[in-house]
Amino acid sequence: MDISPVAVYSECDRTAMHVRLADEAYPIGPSAPRDSYLRIDRIVDAARKAGADGVHPGYGFLAENAAFAAAVRDAGLIFIGPAPHAIETMGSKTEARVAAERAGVPVVPGTKDPIAAGVPDADIAAVADRIGYPVLVKAVAGGGGKGMRTVVDRADLSSAVRAARSEASAAFGDAAIYLERRLTRPRHIEVQLLGDAHGLVLPFVERECSIQRRHQKVVEETPSPAVSSSLRRAITSAAGAVARTVGYTNAGTIEFLLDEDGRFYFLEMNTRLQVEHPITEMVTGVDLVQWQIRIARGEPLTLDADALLAPRGHAIECRIYAEDPDNNFLPSPGRIAALRTPGGPGIRDDSGATAGLDVPIFYDPMISKLVAWAEDRPRALARMRRALGEYRVAGIKTTIPFFTWLLAQPEFVDADVHTTYLDEVLKARNGRPFVEPTAELQEIAAIAAAVQAALSPAPHNGAAHAGTAGQWKSQARTEGLRQN
Repeated sequence: MDISPVAVYSECDRTAMHVRLADEAYPIGPSAPRDSYLRIDRIVDAARKAGADGVHPGYGFLAENAAFAAAVRDAGLIFIGPAPHAIETMGSKTEARVAAERAGVPVVPGTKDPIAAGVPDADIAAVADRIGYPVLVKAVAGGGGKGMRTVVDRADLSSAVRAARSEASAAFGDAAIYLERRLTRPRHIEVQLLGDAHGLVLPFVERECSIQRRHQKVVEETPSPAVSSSLRRAITSAAGAVARTVGYTNAGTIEFLLDEDGRFYFLEMNTRLQVEHPITEMVTGVDLVQWQIRIARGEPLTLDADALLAPRGHAIECRIYAEDPDNNFLPSPGRIAALRTPGGPGIRDDSGATAGLDVPIFYDPMISKLVAWAEDRPRALARMRRALGEYRVAGIKTTIPFFTWLLAQPEFVDADVHTTYLDEVLKARNGRPFVEPTAELQEIAAIAAAVQAALSPAPHNGAAHAGTAGQWKSQARTEGLRQN
């Protein structure tokens, strides 16, 4: 597009890929987000210094912050995203529910207004009783599962409200919550859309996002195996209606829950580009980021509306995290000692990781979005399995072994999943490791254990090394897991 990109970076991101690839880069503060990537004034100031025309907010930090969008525009810059009023309206989950109802789209039963701090526990319990259990306590602001608690019994409601408020306040600076009925085994279906400044809103083929761990998506695919062509028309039409109700422009995503009877309910709207946007690009051939910029420039949408609902093949994305799946998915920051990324037909690796990069502790630990495309779902899964087998990251733990296991599960292969499926199967694993040592590795470890035993001083009691073989095998397995 003949645009000269300018990057901003925090202290620990000084050598990050986006900084090295940009034509110019400006420091905006220390590593902690509150002192850098959440500092509206510093980002706007950097844009001014660079002589930039506009600001793209990405899909994290300030991407859904109406004050940021307004500050960018007040500085005479183009905000590559929706108008501040749309961000504010749809960023509030309760206001977004009202907008959906105004558009004639069904919503999950719940409260219409935020429940502010100070409302007595008894009043909240009365509301929960009317909605019915199980009930979700959810933060009005933000997303990503933060400030969300499931309550199955009235006795646990007060503690869940306190925990949700505390987490929401820390993450979003807003302790307001609301209540929503929790559906049984629903699917999470979302619709990407683009809206231009001339009143046209175009929805895209749906994405399946039901594979979630603790309310956070980890695998996405498109199209959804559970959505028929008629349901696709209905759900995408509903998404467009919600967006038009608030005069939405630029990229956004409407999220729905699909119950076991095939009925869908509005959940929320993300007023930004989604992490999983590459899979939509793979099946439609549309560059969403380029269109974000074109819309921000005032250009009208010229895409074929029908073609956007007719996917070409199937695409799946795995979010590769710097986490240790064998240690309850705890973050695994550190230096990437070596890196080998997969390639080949249909494979796309959207990554900021490089060999020698230090993965910091300050941000989300996602280091890559691995995408596989093929003519149909079975072949897309086969390509993804092959790509995962080729992916090598040394120096830190990653979730690659976890995805290798997940993609082989019968329920996943059959697309018989729901939003709590992953949490259930992980609980059933009861901590079993995802990485099992190979027979060859166990042999090597057994030899190493034997050599170590042979070099050790002989026991003083005269006992021979009886039983050492069993000890070697046990030690070999332990050593094999460690080395693997």
